[in-house]
Amino acid sequence: MEKELKINTADSFKEKLWIGIPVVLLVGLLSVLIYNHHAEFTWDGFVNGFNEEFLVFFAIGVFAQLVDGTLGMGYGATSTSFLLAYGVPPVVSSTAVHVSEMFTTGASALSHHRFGNINKKLVKHLLIPGVLGSITGAYLLSDVIDGDVIKPFIAVYMIVLAIIIIRKALKKNIVKKKTKKLGALAVFGGFMDSVGGGGWGPIVTSTLLGRGRNPRYTIGSVNAAEFAISFASGITFMLFGGIHGWQVIIGLILGGVVSAPLAAYLVNKIKRKPMMVAVGILIILLSLKTLSKLL
Repeated sequence: MEKELKINTADSFKEKLWIGIPVVLLVGLLSVLIYNHHAEFTWDGFVNGFNEEFLVFFAIGVFAQLVDGTLGMGYGATSTSFLLAYGVPPVVSSTAVHVSEMFTTGASALSHHRFGNINKKLVKHLLIPGVLGSITGAYLLSDVIDGDVIKPFIAVYMIVLAIIIIRKALKKNIVKKKTKKLGALAVFGGFMDSVGGGGWGPIVTSTLLGRGRNPRYTIGSVNAAEFAISFASGITFMLFGGIHGWQVIIGLILGGVVSAPLAAYLVNKIKRKPMMVAVGILIILLSLKTLSKLL
């Protein structure tokens, strides 16, 4: 009886950690941001910031998180494609996406945990390799790579991601196979996510679903791991590149946090294939628009 009680207490403590760690990290991050950057904000500037542009960024945040939370992919690809098409520079858009993702993926992870969508073993396999890949990519984009030079390459990369999403949606019979080299998959997904402003979901989720894994637990687990990946890349962007585009960041955060619980609830309710095809086509159109401005 005593042994059972100890096991239950340990399990209860572990469950609390799954909620406690994201909450503590988010509160800590918010406190640091307010402390370090409060001088940049004035009341007039704050009020004036809530204009038509802010509503655009808020709407992008809502839509991107609905896509990501229900499909397990697409937040970075969707929001980056919209931001680039809207004329936001690559470094600003990538920084904004990753800083906002630190909050939206935290809200998404908590929501998926609440609805029981997480396979904790899968999360642990993806976590550390994904973080290492994302830190490397964020450092290169912040301190080594010229954002303007890679802008057309990012647009092409987004088209490739969109094709992957559509291809996975149209695949009829998926035979369940054992997933090998999860660590290598997570490193590549984290790296491309940081450099391209998106890719963790389309690369990792689509590969795992293509191997026949359960969609509900795959989406919930990849979203939960994405919190750590986004947190690592966001901190790296802050350290090496600073933070730019506060209006973009706040719009994306508020939009994403508002829609995260709804997305986690809808993950098992919507028809995934039509949604994946629609999102893929949308990303292709946005990326082609970005390319047309550059050519």
